[in-house]
Amino acid sequence: MSTLLLLTNSLQPSADVLPGLGLLGHQVKVLPAEGSALLEAPEVDLLLVDGRQDLAHVRDLCRLIRTTGSQIPVVLIVTEGGLAVVSHDWGVDDVVLHTCGPAELEARIRLAVGRLNAQRDAADPEAHVIRSGEVVVDEATYTAKIGRRPLDLTFKEFELLKFLAQHPGRVFSRQQLLQEVWGYDYFGGTRTVDVHVRRLRAKLGPEHETLIGTVRNVGYRFVLPTKSADAQADAARVAAARAAEEVEL
Repeated sequence: MSTLLLLTNSLQPSADVLPGLGLLGHQVKVLPAEGSALLEAPEVDLLLVDGRQDLAHVRDLCRLIRTTGSQIPVVLIVTEGGLAVVSHDWGVDDVVLHTCGPAELEARIRLAVGRLNAQRDAADPEAHVIRSGEVVVDEATYTAKIGRRPLDLTFKEFELLKFLAQHPGRVFSRQQLLQEVWGYDYFGGTRTVDVHVRRLRAKLGPEHETLIGTVRNVGYRFVLPTKSADAQADAARVAAARAAEEVEL
């Protein structure tokens, strides 16, 4: 499952822009098809650009995306007529008809994302691993662990931990987390965030639950242990070891 960003000026839901998308399980976020939207674009696996209308504007937008240095795959959505004018200098990785079926769309997304991941892995084998303190999140295998202990997380718990760990110290409101983790098309309440934070803390355990910090009346953040806290923990472990030795003697 990938996180996709759909750039469109349509007022329709994303499933109406590209019907096949509504039958897939990807997380879809939506922003206007404008250059300014790139400034607030979240981290995603693939960009979908709605090119069903105003192809001249869409061409310029696709070229602008490439000038930013972004390596994220760009897939252009067009009508039959649009196929006649799209060319390689638009800077897109692939083109799909807005009427394409879910199987074809899934294959194109999988191939585009796979090519980028292969390039990243070749350049840096650790590129898909996020490390924040004792927390290690592996995006490639969808696994997470605290120290050496694996965490048994649901998909949304994993996505929530991954997002927070990617931005240690930064505070996110419940609404921001709802948009970033659940997607712009999700219409549930912010209570969902509180429930998942509570479950995530329970799985981190009493020793590490404070890694997900609450900022009163604002939201949540990922808290990295301070050096003093680390020193206290080390001192506690040394004291425990000494006590165990005395008992043995």
